Amino acid sequence: MLPTLIPGTLTIASAYPDPPFVIMQDGTATGFEIELMRSVCQQLGLTLRTVGYDGDDFNGIFNGLDQPTCDAVISGTTITPERASRVLFSQPYLTFQQGVAINRRLSPHVAAISDLRGLTAGIQSGNTSDAVAKRLLAEGHIKDIRYYPYRSIGAALDDLVAGRIGLIIKLFPVLSSLVAERADLAVVMQVPTHEQIGIAYNKNRADLCNAVDAAIQTLRQNGTFALLQSKWFGSAAATV
Repeated sequence: MLPTLIPGTLTIASAYPDPPFVIMQDGTATGFEIELMRSVCQQLGLTLRTVGYDGDDFNGIFNGLDQPTCDAVISGTTITPERASRVLFSQPYLTFQQGVAINRRLSPHVAAISDLRGLTAGIQSGNTSDAVAKRLLAEGHIKDIRYYPYRSIGAALDDLVAGRIGLIIKLFPVLSSLVAERADLAVVMQVPTHEQIGIAYNKNRADLCNAVDAAIQTLRQNGTFALLQSKWFGSAAATV
């Protein structure tokens, strides 16, 4: 059996809420990646254990791989060179773009990047949307950037509803899920970033990484992966 933090159990860390990747419903973890990892654990003969991360900066979640307090980080995590310098990433399994949400009541004219001029963008600390916001700011497309602790996405959404910020940038499927029940808000565009999503491990755990990759490949072959993708994302995701 693969060695894990708790023998016989795979402990994964996630930053909730990050729908539809990871969600807490009535105190129970679910979402695409949670269901995927439950299926992976069945393949590997392991029990799944989920732990939440509530730090201010998303990148702090990777500290748990060194301490260690988890075996893997799975939370709609974009593979970037900076992150890959400190953790080992799985093979990517989905690709997404960044989404831009606005207040349709206060900014009904916004339909393109050029329409964002004068607006302040809300960004979660440590989110890959920061690079998009900084580029838009440098190019003069937005007025400013306001940063929120990663766990405070609800406060950012409240500020967008109230008009205290003009837009939020976040991975398209997550942002679409978060604004779904807020009538004034809508994701009006995507910014092409082609972000590949993967699972992070301690750099010394190639054995675990390879075993999970192989299990996911089996789930692709038997149709389970496609079923989960359709259930949680519809046609919004592109597989890698």
